[in-house]
Amino acid sequence: MRDTLRLLRASFPEASKVVWRKASRRLLKLKMDMTGADQDERIRAERHMRGREQFASLQRADAVVVSFGKSGRTWLRVMISRLYQQVYDLPEDILIGFDNFHNMDRRAPRLFFTHDNYIGDFTGNTDNKADFYDKKVLLMMRDPRDVAVSQFFQWRYRMPSEKKALNEYPAHDDETPIYDFLLHEGGGLPKIIDFMNLWAREMDKMRALCLIRYEDMRANPHTVLTEVAQFLDIPADAAAIQEAVDYASFENMKKKEADSSFRLSGARVAPGDKSNPDSYKTRRAKVGGYRDYFDDAQVAVIDALVEARLDPVYRYAATANADKPAE
Repeated sequence: MRDTLRLLRASFPEASKVVWRKASRRLLKLKMDMTGADQDERIRAERHMRGREQFASLQRADAVVVSFGKSGRTWLRVMISRLYQQVYDLPEDILIGFDNFHNMDRRAPRLFFTHDNYIGDFTGNTDNKADFYDKKVLLMMRDPRDVAVSQFFQWRYRMPSEKKALNEYPAHDDETPIYDFLLHEGGGLPKIIDFMNLWAREMDKMRALCLIRYEDMRANPHTVLTEVAQFLDIPADAAAIQEAVDYASFENMKKKEADSSFRLSGARVAPGDKSNPDSYKTRRAKVGGYRDYFDDAQVAVIDALVEARLDPVYRYAATANADKPAE
């Protein structure tokens, strides 16, 4: 009963915000219909609205987790959630959102998870990260080649059609092959590199920033999660950190996704089609797995693009990422 009451107290504000967001988007669509807006005007208006919503959360956040989509953020979120569950005796199998844990226990912070793809549309800060300067930022990056491949499967099997248009991906009914998708300026490797490079240029301007890499988490999850806990001021000991690492193992997350075990998470951690392994949020977790999808000549082109354009601060030189299984 105690957990049920706490869950209701935590979930009601978020449910109210979801209802409000959906109503706002319906009203925006109605306005666009009435004014005869074209597709570009509709996209600009919705991106601006989403940016306004996310900027409001950013301003209230105690800390921010930033990553490009498909960089392992859900895995990190599960581990962080498990730490807070242990430290503050919160219900299991609930993922931390913005303020749901804070609503259950005021000692838990408001933690804002963002892919940082709309805020600049509202504030106008598209060539800098001034909106984040006074925040504590946990920046999570992953090899952009693996991200681009994972984005392909997200686009093909999980992404709704309106989201594809909103974020410049190939159209919903497009049959773009994976190599062409990866080189696509909208949703592919060039866009990911641009995202990473902008953050590389702006890192030193943050009040506090911790950069972690997906590959380091795969190799040494206990070490990286310890660093994350220290940065976010989570009072977790070594045993709690190890328990969180074990809880968020690939096998356990895959099982929980298949069983819909993460309560109140909706489609965030659910397969698009349980019979299709490529439609799972927890898909492969393989470092350097992008090589499995291309021939040698294509890999050479992809690697050359990364070598030429990606800021070296991330240490993703082509020679440093030979194909290897996840730990």
